[in-house]
Amino acid sequence: MEQKKTTHFGFQEVPLEEKAHKVAEVFHSVASRYDLMNDLMSLGIHRLWKRFVIELSGIRPGMRVLDLAGGTGDLVKVFADRVGNKGQVVLADINSSMLEKGRERLTNLGKVGNISYVQANAESLPFPANYFDRITIAFGLRNVTQKETALHSMYQILKPGGQLLVLEFSKPAPWLAPAYDAYSFWALPRIGKWVTGDADSYRYLVESIRRHPDQETLCAMMQSAGFDHCDFHNLSQGIVALHRGYKY
Repeated sequence: MEQKKTTHFGFQEVPLEEKAHKVAEVFHSVASRYDLMNDLMSLGIHRLWKRFVIELSGIRPGMRVLDLAGGTGDLVKVFADRVGNKGQVVLADINSSMLEKGRERLTNLGKVGNISYVQANAESLPFPANYFDRITIAFGLRNVTQKETALHSMYQILKPGGQLLVLEFSKPAPWLAPAYDAYSFWALPRIGKWVTGDADSYRYLVESIRRHPDQETLCAMMQSAGFDHCDFHNLSQGIVALHRGYKY
């Protein structure tokens, strides 16, 4: 009898085909308070991390930009201004609740015309080859079941000369790790329960961070997917890292 393939869901091992559904349940649960929780969990610093992505992206008028796992649209609202009327920004998310929150928020901000919304799985992106000038994914790659497949899919739809930027939690400096672990495993689930009534989802999010590849491993994965000149920048002592890769 063939043994079922498994993958990690936080610290649990689950059948490969079940992970996407379990991750979806997490984000359906937290979507309504997602922005508030980001501010509380990071003490607002997530805004500075995303600003760093924006400045290093080099996005210019007329470009096509894809923001994967775009959630409530923090990056998209800035990208839409930068690409202008002749450019295009696509907010893509696998989760319908997050996608709807992003659409509602951006529409309320008057961001219409050059933004489109697509519910999509990063492992099989429904876009033409060599289509986007930039692809960004912020705090989403760790939730993808088969990261290597997703990175290859991103490479295929990026134009030659284009750039992928991955902002994700990573491995902090050793001196910071004990305090970071205490905050993550003790405080965050309690904040999640207080704000959203859902401690388990935030416990999963903490565990998913610990299971995510470290800086050097993710860099090697991007290179294996075809990206050139891969590098990374540690932010907040490595709590978060911004990885970049190019397609030539």
